[in-house]
Amino acid sequence: MTEPLLSSLAAPGAADRPDALTVAGRSCSREELLGAAAAVASRIAGAASVAVPAEATLETVVAVVGGLLAGVPVVPVPPDAGPAEREHILRDSGAELILGQDVPVDLAARGSYSGAEADAKAPAFVLYTSGTTGAPKGALIPRGAVAAGLDAVADAWQWTADDTLVHGLPLFHVHGLVLGVLGALRTGCRLVHTGRPTPQAYAAAGGSLYFGVPTVWSRIVREPSAARALAGARLLVSGSAALPAPVFRDLEALTGQRPVERYGMTETLITVSTRAAGERRQGVVGHPLAGVRTRIAEAAEEGGIGELEVSGPTLFAGYLGRAEATAAAYTADGWFRTGDIAAIEPDGTHRIVGRASTDLIKSGGYRIGAGEVENALLDHPAVAEAAVVGVPHEDLGQEIVAYVVAEGVGEQALIDFVAGHLSVHKRPRRIRFVEALPRNAMGKPQKKLLPPL
Repeated sequence: MTEPLLSSLAAPGAADRPDALTVAGRSCSREELLGAAAAVASRIAGAASVAVPAEATLETVVAVVGGLLAGVPVVPVPPDAGPAEREHILRDSGAELILGQDVPVDLAARGSYSGAEADAKAPAFVLYTSGTTGAPKGALIPRGAVAAGLDAVADAWQWTADDTLVHGLPLFHVHGLVLGVLGALRTGCRLVHTGRPTPQAYAAAGGSLYFGVPTVWSRIVREPSAARALAGARLLVSGSAALPAPVFRDLEALTGQRPVERYGMTETLITVSTRAAGERRQGVVGHPLAGVRTRIAEAAEEGGIGELEVSGPTLFAGYLGRAEATAAAYTADGWFRTGDIAAIEPDGTHRIVGRASTDLIKSGGYRIGAGEVENALLDHPAVAEAAVVGVPHEDLGQEIVAYVVAEGVGEQALIDFVAGHLSVHKRPRRIRFVEALPRNAMGKPQKKLLPPL
């Protein structure tokens, strides 16, 4: 049975040290964190929800833990959100207070809070989606889902209190906040948040467990001395987007180990992952975590691609105030539609091909995953970035078009290169050379923002 979300945070005799948590160069102990968080909790108890400007600071961690202690749903607000986005999040969530603005958050404060822990079904967070299909929606994340997800990844990655976790990811996403902060608190391990995820900061942190997104790992392998400094780490974890094949290979060559890739999203937390003790293959995100079930919709044959659907204890409780959107997110028999295209291999390992809305290409009767073509392009030494889309075509249905950042190579050479690596029908029909790909804060290419052909 999963322990309550906060049980490990306040466990009597829990291991502590003055630098149990370090964020952007400032440190505190667990005792200091909990004392300051209790002071926040005592001030906000009974609020419907509270907003937290999620900057990379110790105060953000104090505010989040304070909300969890009080049983008040926490609404992380991206610090770089524009006025319209910020106003939408605050209005839509119904946040009654903004911590650090309406309620002081002081690391030196000390308080006590003796309220009972909230029910596992109560929301821990209202996390806002990226808004790629309209205004961002608030996903209600139950406390029990957070606890179940953290325990499952801790088991998969053999993550214990003996680890030191290092990352520099934003604190308003599942990856950086839920895994990267609450995961460290729940396992009892030391946390070093580098502020910004620079190669130099990662190299100097001396961690045993590192979290990064592909953009972070790509920058690290471009500075070999920084990458080699991670050779003593136990585990390098990559997520939030597919790790390009060249970056995977360079990490292995420079650090002596293959990274672990995993899969999840705001609405499901982490659901599938390679195991620390398992085989690590490029392009493979492993097996479902404990309690999670997966299936592929509309796959024509074993190993075929289709939309990934999941069920299990880590799922969200719906979109705040959006009953229709919540209903549409589930199948008739209760499985969550991820919107991601995947394949499940005969041994049960999962490959994520891309998003159904942009990455499933139906060309000439074939179902083609954009991610596979992108990885083939990235294998060419002249290609730095690649994004592949399907464009309407009167004969093929869709033709494969690639947007590429590259130097010293022509269109036909790249088309022939892909045709030599993959089935011929998966080759791009057109190549558009660009200076850079549009990306979001987590480094994911934003294909809907690509320039017209």
